[in-house]
Amino acid sequence: MRVPGLAAQAPAGPGHVRRLSPTQRALRVLGCFSTARPELTLTELSRGTGLPMSTTHRVVGELVQWEALVRGQNGRYHVGVRLCEVAASSPSAAGLREIAWPFLEDVFEATRETVLLAVRDGLDTVFLARLSGRESMPVFCYLGRRRNLTTTSAGLVLLAHSPTEVQEEVLSGPLPRFTAKTVTDPHALRSVLAEIRRCGHSVSDGAMSLTSASCAAPVRDGDGNVVAALGAVVNVEDVNVRTLVPVLMASARGISRALGAPAPRRTNGGQGARFSA
Repeated sequence: MRVPGLAAQAPAGPGHVRRLSPTQRALRVLGCFSTARPELTLTELSRGTGLPMSTTHRVVGELVQWEALVRGQNGRYHVGVRLCEVAASSPSAAGLREIAWPFLEDVFEATRETVLLAVRDGLDTVFLARLSGRESMPVFCYLGRRRNLTTTSAGLVLLAHSPTEVQEEVLSGPLPRFTAKTVTDPHALRSVLAEIRRCGHSVSDGAMSLTSASCAAPVRDGDGNVVAALGAVVNVEDVNVRTLVPVLMASARGISRALGAPAPRRTNGGQGARFSA
């Protein structure tokens, strides 16, 4: 989790640390977490914030009590669900979620699969909404959860329509691998992004898990900019692109119209940006 001005800040000297307010100390701790460093030990937090171990222990304890942080069985800390829910309840996120929710329900009723709504925040995919049933593919994705842009179909849709500088930053950095099917070659990923822009959606087989497949389509605002991605996750053995993709694209267009987007241009619709990711 990035707190502007804190995550990249060098540890403060002892004198400055003593002048920090309790709120500033808590923000320093939270600012240490990021997609690249989702779990940290108490020692790492103390080193990253410049706070004494005793102070770090006290601040972290209070954050755990409030459920902003969670201590895992391995002794490392990660951002808690409650903090993610607070972040996802911002006016812009809440408004988008409210507009999109009926369309998520439509996709779920048509597919009975897990349906997701995601947006881009920096170099992360952030999930704003999820709808699933008892028979849906289990997805470990809670409200406000962050993922790398390159490892989900929703993230790739968002990346494909991101500013050039964002794409270049992602492509020039390390590309994480979760399975043997994850795309980690920058040149191959460029081709994937170009195909997503061409056909208007993406399909990913086994990017995060070899047992799941996902599909996503872009959601546009009144200016035609892609502001979100509507996705669905299914069991890799059950995915049917010809039935799943049209439903997603139709609902994504519905959300876009509700946001004031202009009428979409025709695409080839039937063939998607399918890739082993």
